[in-house]
Amino acid sequence: MNETPAGLDQELAQLQNVYELLTEFIVQYSFQIIGAIIILLIGIWIANKMSDVVTNQFEKHNIDVTLGNFVSNLVRITIIVMVSIICLGKLGISVTPMVAAIGAASLGAGLALQGMLANYAAGVTIIVTRPFVIGNTIEIQGVSGVVQKIQLGLTILTNEEGELIHIPNKHIVGEILHNSQEYKLVETKFNIDYETDPKIVTTLITDALLSQEKVNQSRPPQVGINDFNSIGMEIGVRYWVPTKSYYEDKYQSNLAIFSALKTASITIPCPVREIHLQH
Repeated sequence: MNETPAGLDQELAQLQNVYELLTEFIVQYSFQIIGAIIILLIGIWIANKMSDVVTNQFEKHNIDVTLGNFVSNLVRITIIVMVSIICLGKLGISVTPMVAAIGAASLGAGLALQGMLANYAAGVTIIVTRPFVIGNTIEIQGVSGVVQKIQLGLTILTNEEGELIHIPNKHIVGEILHNSQEYKLVETKFNIDYETDPKIVTTLITDALLSQEKVNQSRPPQVGINDFNSIGMEIGVRYWVPTKSYYEDKYQSNLAIFSALKTASITIPCPVREIHLQH
């Protein structure tokens, strides 16, 4: 059914009213809109520049990169939020109801996302207190690895197998944390005969370990008599190797120790069991 001329005229009149409203709005607020856009662009530029300045200052003073990134991002976001409020005011928009609405929404979101917020709070604590930094070797709740990234919500570790381990930050803060920096401790024990001079064995093992390139040279190996038993003297060995190649370096070091003892004709006694058969 075709529209009547009256209906068509009514639609044209409505379109004309919309056109006039848009034209009036653009004419009346064009300078405010252009001014707000210019202020916003300048604010974003200033925010990026200030963020770069903060990052450079942290790098210049050798401050942890994670803390530097956190502070620089916080500075950028703060400046952009302040500039956005100025732009809204430039357009004649009151931000008071918006702030109230954001506050109410934040309260509801906070109740719904308590676990996530707990991770974020723990992440801020880690970044500020810095119990560990990127590159450190940590062990938490039986999980160990090298710290790859520290984010607000989680910390990412990697182990020798190349696995990425994601630990929520709330499971780190408040727990017993072992931080061995970039090295990890290797401990081993074995027995020698009571007739063998322990000083010779200690020197052999120490020299063998120090000959290994991956063994931490700044923290000398610890070798000595750990205990006495029915088999012989128990020699304890402690040394540090990079966590990234922990098992590889441990196996090579143990081989170097065994080769040094074998070359010096020092044997490792084995436990002997006597079995008596009664007829």
